[in-house]
Amino acid sequence: MVRPFVTDAARIVVKVGSSSLTTAAGGLDSARVEALVAAVAGRAASPHGADDGPHARDAGLVLVSSGAIAAGLAPLGLSRRPRDLATLQAAASVGQSSLVHCYADAFGRAGHRVGQVLLTATDVTRRTHYRNARTTLERLLALGVVPIVNENDAVATQEIRFGDNDRLAAIVSHLVSADLLVLLSDVDGVYESNPRLGPAAMVRDVRSDADLEGLSARGTGTAGVGVGGMATKIDAARMAAAGGVTTIVTSAALAAAALAGEDVGTVFHPTGPRPSSRLLWLAYATAPEGRLYLDEGAVSAVVDRRASLLPAGVTRVEGDFSAGDPVDLVDPRGRPVARGLVEFDSVELPGMLGRSTMDLAAERGPSYERELVHRDDLVLLSARR
Repeated sequence: MVRPFVTDAARIVVKVGSSSLTTAAGGLDSARVEALVAAVAGRAASPHGADDGPHARDAGLVLVSSGAIAAGLAPLGLSRRPRDLATLQAAASVGQSSLVHCYADAFGRAGHRVGQVLLTATDVTRRTHYRNARTTLERLLALGVVPIVNENDAVATQEIRFGDNDRLAAIVSHLVSADLLVLLSDVDGVYESNPRLGPAAMVRDVRSDADLEGLSARGTGTAGVGVGGMATKIDAARMAAAGGVTTIVTSAALAAAALAGEDVGTVFHPTGPRPSSRLLWLAYATAPEGRLYLDEGAVSAVVDRRASLLPAGVTRVEGDFSAGDPVDLVDPRGRPVARGLVEFDSVELPGMLGRSTMDLAAERGPSYERELVHRDDLVLLSARR
């Protein structure tokens, strides 16, 4: 039976990993890129975009592609993925141009144009950057262009060491209000254990975290060039589903079947409505720079009433952070209940704790008559415990 949530999807985000595009020796495998483009190009918007009718603007394909670092290995004479940051960035710089050129040629033969979009965490956590990224992607789709999205690994630091494009794909799916996210790798679905090590059952449908209990899913792709693994795909799929985007996890070899609505891979069904994509990134794809300990009254205000966090409700500060950094808000027992973007540097906070904003403003000036974490920059974590 054909899956209607696939065939009816107008806007689709597809993510492909390094191991599905490259060889173990490094460099792009042009045959793999051609096969991927052949599988997904049929779901791209018309090259004429917004001129093709009232619903054309709602359609389109976004491709989130890893592979820049891996594609830069062979040209630089590197046999394996380097460990030092400078060489990683150099490989990304060399490989990114090859990656996009290869996609431009393959999509061009299918009658589609592509546009490169390089993003970092800042582009989805900072309000102005987020709006700019969304506007750019929306305009590309409206013009019938296929955006090729990747992390900006040539200048990024933390993203290369700790990030992955699975989470980026989940964020992009919310950024463009996608109907469907497809995460492709070299494994055809989520299994209860590693299928390469012996018999294992595939998890066909995930409707809640209970369906994922007891799974063992770690490791890189078979080519040894990726940084993720099934665990990152599961996290990204949960992240997308939490915001109302149906997600399929399967292999690049089954991309055409997945996009045709065939019964392949593992489906993560939506578990919630669409919140702000900035808040989804904040909840699932940032590492907190510190912790603010809340008293019971502040926990209740933040969790139950969805209020902003005020200095009066904070009892202790941990960590070294700057204004705008993500911090965890924890209850008196140290359990994270929320994460937010803090408005003050950590060095300023000790003298503010337990005090009202009115008193602080009278003593230090009007700039202190504001929240520590505004409710618009705060996401609850208690549901994930």
